[in-house]
Amino acid sequence: MSNTFYDPGTQRATKVSDLFAAIARRYDLINDLQSFGLHRLWKRRVIRLARVRDGDRALDLCCGTGDLALALARRGAETTGLDFSEPMLAKAAVRSRNQKRAPGQQGPAFLQGDAQKIPFPENSFDIVTVGYGLRNLTLWERGLEEMHRVARPGARIIVLDFGKPANALWRALYFAHLKCSVPLIGLLFCGNAAAYSYILESLKHYPAQLAVAEKMRGLKLEKVRVIQLLGGAMAINYGEKSKTVPS
Repeated sequence: MSNTFYDPGTQRATKVSDLFAAIARRYDLINDLQSFGLHRLWKRRVIRLARVRDGDRALDLCCGTGDLALALARRGAETTGLDFSEPMLAKAAVRSRNQKRAPGQQGPAFLQGDAQKIPFPENSFDIVTVGYGLRNLTLWERGLEEMHRVARPGARIIVLDFGKPANALWRALYFAHLKCSVPLIGLLFCGNAAAYSYILESLKHYPAQLAVAEKMRGLKLEKVRVIQLLGGAMAINYGEKSKTVPS
């Protein structure tokens, strides 16, 4: 393969696990550098779309170091962050312990698990999010199906990930950034260029925002929409689980 950490077959999960073990230490810093800090704004958009209400239960899949899970918990949701990478979960747990909270406010529970086999029964959560994780699954469609399964009727289902811009010139410039600048940042600050050249390799094989929206419609989600960010270089997919049972 053209990238050490990318494998489209049965070893995909193992390779991705190796990737995140390699970058966990500097993951947050490099996110800021490669996105010029914009990922923080995009994640805030996700939290606004989640519309946390009193008594809501939230699940953040592929939670990484906990950005979305911590933010959902701050808004008052009973939150679980799930990820298969122990080093990333360890970072999330440290961040959670160090976070200031209002009296009585609970932090997220962090759980190791597989986003393609979510260890919760159906109709468990009012909010289900995934940030920069769907693209890394062996079967991203299965990930969405699982998100739908564990969502309660009326739940908000939200996906944030790298996208593919429709404009050919902007797409070429953006892919050039992912090919050249991002691996260089990874080399300088993490000592591992391959871990960050993985982003472009995985994106080449990921159908991105329009296919995710189509899959959401296929699952009979309602209010499906695509929010293009940075000209489609990033995207948020949004949908709500139907409150009615199909006849």
